[in-house]
Amino acid sequence: MIVLTRLNDARFAINPDLIERIHSTPDTTLVMVDGAKYIVTETLAEVIELIAAYRARVISMARDIPAGGGGDVRPGPALGLVPGPSNTPPSGGSRTDGGTAPLRPRKM
Repeated sequence: MIVLTRLNDARFAINPDLIERIHSTPDTTLVMVDGAKYIVTETLAEVIELIAAYRARVISMARDIPAGGGGDVRPGPALGLVPGPSNTPPSGGSRTDGGTAPLRPRKM
């Protein structure tokens, strides 16, 4: 989350991943993916710098997580790649090219 300031000096936190675009004519306006708009006192360059710092912090924190777990990381299975489709057909059917079902004519 990044912390920004409204025109009435109220501070609020916003998820920068949900910002669709930022306008700076003349006030800095954040347009969110859901269409909500927020006018803030920070300049366009300051908002971009806050977003870049937030994302750098997230990447830094992700790199600090030990690969084998431990610390205060929740136990559970490690994330990994999803295995590709197998060539074995599901029970009761047959596969032609390792993943797509054969077409059958529609009964009328």
